[in-house]
Amino acid sequence: MLDRDGFRPNVGIILLNQRSQVFWGKRIRTHSWQFPQGGIDRGENPEQAMFRELHEEVGLMPHHVQVLARTRDWLRYEVPDRFIRRDARGHYRGQKQIWFLLQLVGHDWDLNLRATDHPEFDAWRWNDYWVPLDVVVEFKRGVYEMALCELSRFVPRLDARAEVRTDGRNEGRTEPRHRYLRTDVRQRSGMSADPGMTAMDLPPGASFDPDPQNSLNPSQGFKP
Repeated sequence: MLDRDGFRPNVGIILLNQRSQVFWGKRIRTHSWQFPQGGIDRGENPEQAMFRELHEEVGLMPHHVQVLARTRDWLRYEVPDRFIRRDARGHYRGQKQIWFLLQLVGHDWDLNLRATDHPEFDAWRWNDYWVPLDVVVEFKRGVYEMALCELSRFVPRLDARAEVRTDGRNEGRTEPRHRYLRTDVRQRSGMSADPGMTAMDLPPGASFDPDPQNSLNPSQGFKP
């Protein structure tokens, strides 16, 4: 479902824990990290799509979160041609997104990357609100910065003077304390189900959740 300008309606989710850190997911079989996001289906409004994507991507239900805020208007990014299917070129330009800021009122163990048969992430961590955007695919960084800045005033106990940096060095940041969702035996030994990924490739505090069926092709790991 595209608008007349070629943008697909989409929602993005910034999920906070009690320390005002954000959920940061690693795209399955890639080294890219991002916030949960997904398309708005026909007949859905943005909030309905947000709760559906929240469950599909991180396993949370509406009672696990509190909605703190949303962006006032659509935020848009264009997708480079090399990431667009050949049959969609000339029609599809990118995403227009409504971003939601959520507070987790449940627990870390309520998160489940395997809530569906088509997982989007294979690892997650809690990170400072002003995340280093250099690990985000380049064409999404501008929208991430706009969403983080617009929603920052609704974040409990956040120093609004902090500045988003895209080079990995965040001003005013402190080292976060991380929680594990679960630890796999292969993670403790530095091995994983994916030959191209080991626990040693992850930042401190990240939780790796390998696909037990190894059912996804690496080429399916990117979602524009």
